[in-house]
Amino acid sequence: MARKERPARPGDLLLTEVSEHLRGSPAVEEGLMLHSPGLKVGGTFFAFVGGDDDLIVKLPRARADAAVADGSAHPVTLGTRTMKEWVSVPFPGRSGDGREAWRAAVDEAHAYVASLSADPAAPRTAASRDLSAR
Repeated sequence: MARKERPARPGDLLLTEVSEHLRGSPAVEEGLMLHSPGLKVGGTFFAFVGGDDDLIVKLPRARADAAVADGSAHPVTLGTRTMKEWVSVPFPGRSGDGREAWRAAVDEAHAYVASLSADPAAPRTAASRDLSAR
């Protein structure tokens, strides 16, 4: 039985818009993460759209903590586990405010995950593996 594709949501469309400049790179691939569209580099997801249309991105732990502390992002919790390197950036809404925050978050997440892929000797902890492996 073929899977039913869900209709595109506003967050899906915004992710496509703010990541257009990365899509020409042969290292960047599209895929599904937790049934939502996402982007990966080097086979590892770095951004996807959450169920509430927020942008979920993978950042270095210190940067993720800082984004949560300054209120620009929220922690990501799966079940009872808070993911240490994943944060949720709120959907900008109809006003369009926040589009640049999404673009900056996608770029920062891409750079971070690409750096992990570029250094195979870099230690990979459970927190730094992508969510699709869980």
